[in-house]
Amino acid sequence: MPTFKLPLARKGLPAFVLMAAGLLASPALANNPDPNEPLRPAQSLEGNFLSAYVAGSARDTHAASLYFREAIQEDPGNQELLERGFVVFLASGSMQEAYRAAERLSARDSSNNLAQFALAVRSMKAQKYGDARSRLAKSARSRQADLTATLLTAWAYAGSKDAKQALATTDKLRGTPGNDPFKQFREYHAALIADVVGNPAEAEKRFKAAYEGEKNTLQVVDAYGRFLAKRGKKNEAIAIYKAFDELAPRHPIVKAALTALEEGKPLMPLVTNAQDGAAELLYGLGVVGNSQGDELTATIYLQLGLDLKPDHPMALITLGDVYERLKQYDQANAVFNRVPKDSPVRTSADISIGQNYEQMERGEEAMAYLDKLMKERPDDVEVVMALGNVQRSRKKFAEAAETYGKAIELVGTPQRGHWILFFYRGTSYERAKQWDKAEADLKKSLELVPDTLPAGKAQVMNYLAYSWVDRNENIDEAFKMLTKAVELAPRDGMIIDSLGWAYYRMGRYEDAVRELEKAVELKAGDPTINDHLGDAYWKVGRKLEAKFQWDHAKASNPEPEDLVKILRKIDHGLDEVEKNPTAAESAPAPSPAPAAHNGG
Repeated sequence: MPTFKLPLARKGLPAFVLMAAGLLASPALANNPDPNEPLRPAQSLEGNFLSAYVAGSARDTHAASLYFREAIQEDPGNQELLERGFVVFLASGSMQEAYRAAERLSARDSSNNLAQFALAVRSMKAQKYGDARSRLAKSARSRQADLTATLLTAWAYAGSKDAKQALATTDKLRGTPGNDPFKQFREYHAALIADVVGNPAEAEKRFKAAYEGEKNTLQVVDAYGRFLAKRGKKNEAIAIYKAFDELAPRHPIVKAALTALEEGKPLMPLVTNAQDGAAELLYGLGVVGNSQGDELTATIYLQLGLDLKPDHPMALITLGDVYERLKQYDQANAVFNRVPKDSPVRTSADISIGQNYEQMERGEEAMAYLDKLMKERPDDVEVVMALGNVQRSRKKFAEAAETYGKAIELVGTPQRGHWILFFYRGTSYERAKQWDKAEADLKKSLELVPDTLPAGKAQVMNYLAYSWVDRNENIDEAFKMLTKAVELAPRDGMIIDSLGWAYYRMGRYEDAVRELEKAVELKAGDPTINDHLGDAYWKVGRKLEAKFQWDHAKASNPEPEDLVKILRKIDHGLDEVEKNPTAAESAPAPSPAPAAHNGG
């Protein structure tokens, strides 16, 4: 899919985004040191500006909006401050402040594209469709190349009941045969528009075109399925939902739609008016930005879309996902809590909330939240699995294995999509030192995982084969399995480490060094990989380099029992440890460390 960019501020990339020290672009994450302490504005203009700068660099738009608000109040005539604040207000969802800033910016410069675009969205919300089109005309220099402004203009015509002009506007995006980058957006929104303005024949034609090009896109499938159901074509609707379910099993929206259709219940159209359609457009563009790692673009599109339709469940889920990626878990949970209680994706939102508590190092809250959720929805496999995931993250491996077992009981006869349950239970059994059960589950997972998921297949092969290698069992079979896993995931440092360790166990130390050096390049900070490479260096006589790698492993937070062995190797060398391997077991354990990489 082509790269779609936010509407331009003036000319080229928005100048005020660049001047704001790459707002939301810095990898630093300098969140509020104490998240329980409310943010307070600084005592001066300079202090608020600096605080906004730091918060923006940390991609914390909610903190930045507070400081920009204070700074603008102190210096309301500062154009640069207003431009920076405007971007942050949009990204943080402070829409009234964003619109006020947009009014002031557009009054000073009517060609400010982003300001005009934001005000056009506000006009769409107020059903002032002529004003929306006027502002969009000012914001788009090249309508044919501007996907966003063109389709939003089309929805503005649809709001004015001008069906002919609405569809004609979408078709301005038409490219040439073999070079039609906007085809799916065009056909999808033309279908929605035709349905809203009462042209079912055109809507069906456009839906078919959109579906043929995007059979694996949830919103296209759901909108088309709902359209077919409304037209009385229940069997066709069921067929397209089931086709999607084969590609992405158990999606809650698809499950809910199939259940409704099979029970003879109606499905409401995805879009019923111009505001819904504009919100759907902005949601789709937000998804594109999120998938390309452009959090600023994604967040602004999603916030504008949610201003038009505050309960858009998938826009809320996507915005929550963006905050999760930014490690702003409080903000993510606040967004997930806005997902309507009756939405099919509310359970997914609740699961994310529980898992985010774990990410925030509030593990007891995470388990309590998910345990309560499981009691409310005892037959929901995804909820049970989520609790198991948190237990496993907290190293409660025996409890996690038991929880995954409950999920496996719920599914009955396992299908391809259930391979992950056996994998998670198998890894939990392995960490709980119940190898026979672990091996059986890992083999079952490998039997179920489809060839269409090469990364998943490689992970299962890796864990099973690495476990064999580490136990010095089935070395030849493990070596073949790991060779295949590396073919499936050639850039996975963990899997390459496992192959190197298999070479080591086979006594092929030069081969081990070659593979383990590759693994270290791909995942330099992993203590197990550094430890393994140190052992391999020792075996080929590179003892100074071996100690360097062990030192690196020691500094990388290995598991406590591994740290004891690493320290002995640093002090006495590998030969002494191999002569007396039980000495490490009787040594006092260091303080606990984070989990090591499981299975290579």
